[in-house]
Amino acid sequence: MKRLHNFSDSPSIIDHYMWQLRDVQIQKDRDRFRENVRRIGRVIGYEISKHLNYKEHSIQTPLAQKMQRVLDDNVVSITILRAGLPLHEGILGAIPMAENGFISAYRKHDDSGDFNIEIGYVACPDLTDKVLILNDPMLATGSSFVNALEALKPYGKPKSVHIAAVIASQDGVDNLMNTLPSDICFWIGAIDPELDHKKYIVPGLGDAGDLAFGEKMQS
Repeated sequence: MKRLHNFSDSPSIIDHYMWQLRDVQIQKDRDRFRENVRRIGRVIGYEISKHLNYKEHSIQTPLAQKMQRVLDDNVVSITILRAGLPLHEGILGAIPMAENGFISAYRKHDDSGDFNIEIGYVACPDLTDKVLILNDPMLATGSSFVNALEALKPYGKPKSVHIAAVIASQDGVDNLMNTLPSDICFWIGAIDPELDHKKYIVPGLGDAGDLAFGEKMQS
């Protein structure tokens, strides 16, 4: 299977959703923002589904017997809170029988302005021999995904791993492809060229969590 799936490589309806997500006027509508992230999640979930395993199952229609393919993989979709919730919902819209898991990850800044990604909470089913879809709308440096995968190790070894994001930086994608196992597949709505000095994706779209759910109180 192709390792990197960048949906912006060819025209699709995702381009239309991405326009609305990025536009500073349109993105003021939080409900519309969340729905466009969900839409991209459904497309990504559908595309991932083409690479899952199926088995033939005999069913009875009102008119005749029919052999029908049904999903033969156990899928677990895990999102990084809080920004990942709409993307997670979209993936579940395409693969509704998937199990669910949740991870909280946040940037902990030090006095110099640098930061580390800290994991604060994990809720996860057994991952042994299952298909893992780890999703977060923004893939900036890639550290959230690396730390999340590390936090998931006690829950068992998946048979395959898919990483899904709405927008990524080229640096973040390169970092993950160079450091993570070569059998992990990436599904990205668009890859942007750079990170700014605060490690935000440029041109990006801003803070996906704030745009989806409102600004956080500063502690």
